[in-house]
Parts: sequence; C-alpha cells; structure tokens
Amino acid sequence: MQRAASAVRRAAEWSGAANARCRARGRAVCAPVESVNVSVQELAALRAKFPVRQDWTDEQIRAVYKQPLMQLIYAGASAHRAYFTPGEVQRCTLLSIKTGGCSEDCSYCSQSSKYKTSVKAEKLMDEEPVLRAAAEAKAAGSTRFCMGAAWRGVSSVGKGQFSRVLGMISKVRAMDLEVCATLGMVNEEQARALKEAGLTAYNHNIDTSEAYYPRVITTRTFEDRLRTLRAVRSAGLSVCCGGIIGLGESENDRISMLCTLASQASHPESVPINALVANEGTPLEDAEPLEPWSLVRMIATARIVMPASMVRLSAGRNSLSKTEQALCFMAGANSIFTGDKLLTTPNVEQNEDDALFEALGLRGKKPFGNEAQRAREHQQERRRVSKDVRREAYEEELVLASSSA
Repeated sequence: MQRAASAVRRAAEWSGAANARCRARGRAVCAPVESVNVSVQELAALRAKFPVRQDWTDEQIRAVYKQPLMQLIYAGASAHRAYFTPGEVQRCTLLSIKTGGCSEDCSYCSQSSKYKTSVKAEKLMDEEPVLRAAAEAKAAGSTRFCMGAAWRGVSSVGKGQFSRVLGMISKVRAMDLEVCATLGMVNEEQARALKEAGLTAYNHNIDTSEAYYPRVITTRTFEDRLRTLRAVRSAGLSVCCGGIIGLGESENDRISMLCTLASQASHPESVPINALVANEGTPLEDAEPLEPWSLVRMIATARIVMPASMVRLSAGRNSLSKTEQALCFMAGANSIFTGDKLLTTPNVEQNEDDALFEALGLRGKKPFGNEAQRAREHQQERRRVSKDVRREAYEEELVLASSSA
C-alpha cells in the first residue's frame, strides 16, 4: 500500500510541478490523470518510461528511429498518452504578413529573392486585414495564430515595421488566441519587445542537421539559428522549432537534427515537422517525393525524445491521405496548421479537416494563455488525484484484509 501511495504522490507531484513550469513558460499544460483513461500508477510508469531528458545521443535516437514502424508508432502513442490528452489536436493558422523579397537563399523557399518563382515581393500587410484573418481563424477553431514575415531578421528592417508588427501581436493576443511569430533572426532585446507585446511563441526552425545545413542555406549559419533560439528562450518566450525532411538529407541528418533539438537545455515547446513542398523555381523543385512512412517515423521519434512538446504536423500535410494523417496522429502529432495556405504553399481545406476530425473522433485544443482558468484546472486535478489516492489505498487495504483472512 505504501508503494502504491508513493507512486501516486510522485505522479501528482510531477504533474503539478510540470504544469507550473508549463504555465510559467506559456506552454500547454500536460494532460490531467483522468483524461488519459489510465490509473495514476500507470501514468507514473509511462512517464518513467518516457522521461523528459536532455542527454540524448545520436546513437540512442537512431535506436528509437530504426525500430520496426508499427512498434515505433505504438511507442510514440504511449509517450503521447503520458503527457497529453489523446484525441486532442491543436489547430493553428499561419498567415504571411510580409510575402516575398527575402534576401536569404533557403533552397526550399519560394519567397527568396534569389530565385525566379511565382511569388512576388509585397509590402507588410496593414493591421486591419491581419486582425480580420485572426478573427476568422478563431471562428474556424484555431487557438494559435502565427504571423510570418519574409525577412532576414528584425534588424534588417526599420523600427517602424517592427513596431507595426508589435501592434498586431498585442491586438491578436487580446482575442484570447495564442500568438506566434516568425520574423527571421532576433536578438534578446527584440525578443523581449515581442514578449512585452504579448507574443506567446517564436518560431525559428533549424531546418536540418548542422552537417547538412550548408547544402540548404548559405546566407546564414546554423549557429545563427541557435543564437536566435537562445535569445528567444532568454526573453521568456515559448520556443517553436523543428525542421524539414525531404531536402535530400540522409537518415543520419534527420536523427542529428532531432538530437540537436532534444539536447537543448529546455526542449522546444512546439516541434513542427515539415515535409518538403517542392516549389517551382527553387533549387529543390525536382526533389524526390517523400515517402509518407518517413514522415510518420519522424513524428513518432520526435514524440518519444521530446515527449512533453507539442509535435506539429506541418507543411506537406495536403499530400497525405486521410489514413496517412491518422497514422501521424497515432504516432504522436497533436497539432496542425489549418487554412488554405501555409505562407505561400497550399494546405488542406477547412472542410476537409472538419470531416477528418469527425471521422477520427479528434477535438480541438484550447489556448493555454488563460492563466486563471489553468490555475482552476490545476486545483481540480489535484482534488481528483487526492480522491484517487484515497480510493486506491482503501481498495488495497480490502485486498490485504481479504488475503490475510
């Protein structure tokens, strides 16, 4: 009985402490015990099997990644259930507020000024259409609104444009939406300004492994990426960081990319996994199509090595069948982008997502910005756990009494 009660207390303490950290960092609160339909002891065992750790090596991640696919999917699903409510998927919307004309040479991107693509350079959007798009996204079920600008970084544009973006962030945040931005490189001062404006998270993907990176981008370094991530973290913002597969990289590059993310002092709160969309006019326009199983494998591995992070099924989802998307959710994806476009690339239509959610029994996830509501939910969780402790202790006493009679 003492061992059972001890396991319950550890699970409750872990959950309470973890959720306090989640709220402090502006990230999703981990699933309450009862919402995953497992006992407190089973939950504690799952979290012990899939701990949040930062000491991963390439070899250890390779062993996870190379498992038979069905075994890997099962492990990803188990890790997911240890930290999140199964069947709950966050819908996010991504809007390009400044399209085209980017000075970077990312070989996958149609917004680069280095390539002849169909994307034309545009000015920064006015505030009104951005707010209208955010309101429409919320009405359609999105709880996170992401704004992307095709800039090398905030320092490469005038303070006036950055101030306009800060104003957009404040007003979108007032809609009770999580707000994410991807504006290129930022320093700590700029990241703090974003935080003060109400930004929830900053997206800055590392794209691929450090070794393969120079074959994809030459106008900024891998270290530039990491420097921005450090500035974002130092400012107290939630980090959204993942990568792209299908760039011509090897499996070792994919594993190395995940190792870079999973060995950060704090895991990214959101990990977008993108499949290359081969844009005409870019150096990668003739890239070989990605096997869906590669995407499923990547999602499951990301879920296992960063079990408490949101794993976002991102670009390239429109090339997947409903069955393939279902496998991604089963493997541990619990966030998607909705809307007809991801910046400049096509995405799944809203009505198709609605039908998919209904067919799979999925439901949307609430935003995690309402601190008072989260505090109430935490207190309710503690009361539920306390009730479980008393009930299970009583049941064990009955079993012991029966066996000794």
